[in-house]
Amino acid sequence: MIAPVPVEPDVFGFAPAFAVDEPAAHILPFVFNTGHSGAVYPPDFVAASRLDALTLRRSEDAYVDRLFASVVALGAPLLRANFPRAFLDVNREPFELDPRMFEGRLPSFANTRSMRVAGGLGTVPRVVADGQEIYARRLPVTEATARIEGLYKPYHRALRGLVQRTARSHGHCVLIDCHSMPSSSLGRDPEMKADVVLGDRYGTACAPSLISGFEAAFRARGFRVVRNKPYAGGFITEHYGEPNLGRHALQIEVSRGLYMNEGSLAMTAGFDDLAEALTSIVAEVASDLGDLTPRRMAAE
Repeated sequence: MIAPVPVEPDVFGFAPAFAVDEPAAHILPFVFNTGHSGAVYPPDFVAASRLDALTLRRSEDAYVDRLFASVVALGAPLLRANFPRAFLDVNREPFELDPRMFEGRLPSFANTRSMRVAGGLGTVPRVVADGQEIYARRLPVTEATARIEGLYKPYHRALRGLVQRTARSHGHCVLIDCHSMPSSSLGRDPEMKADVVLGDRYGTACAPSLISGFEAAFRARGFRVVRNKPYAGGFITEHYGEPNLGRHALQIEVSRGLYMNEGSLAMTAGFDDLAEALTSIVAEVASDLGDLTPRRMAAE
């Protein structure tokens, strides 16, 4: 048996910061991405935080990479982050930053006024998902730029490369951005509860047949599904979804209550059932994708 080659940690302490799980054969015109499921917390980051480890993890889409792991056996690559969302959020613009967090001047091109920045959830987040401040003191601006240059940009180069490779080999690409949401996301009204939220940026990020196919497949298995509310898709869905070029992006949010204890973050008995359902749903949709021919551009 050949021993695995040890991986040297990078300057942030990740070994590696992200990984691509490649299928034996890239059969499906799909790419799957789990950019918020990272669960490796560097000691320096934990030491700089005012929060305990469990509270820091509230921002994670915990175990989503494992929920979708079977897509690799179906014939699609899976890109997964190992760094946590509380450390760096790849579903944001590259320089979507809150000046209140940093000592020093941000680059002039930084987006400091977005709604996400105002909420503390920029590229380098100021708060965890429940609104608690992450850091005990301000960070140097160089820390933000180091994370963006050393993690964010390489991650997106890898994602863009997978999308381009898939589009070349299959004629089109379907990027599925995989997330989880708190079970309380849609409020307390039982009529508003959902197990799954599908986001296509209100019809702009993928062909209608794609989101309809996923919705029908989820509903056929008893899941309650809504579209685009409250999650229409973030930077990745908006940026990579170019139906005119045959590149389609769809965000899938699954309720954490289906597969984990949201207080302790422990997986529950529902995990295996949900993972199995996701496998069959992807296989079903992939078998009948419908017309993904690039849309014609508007009349000249």
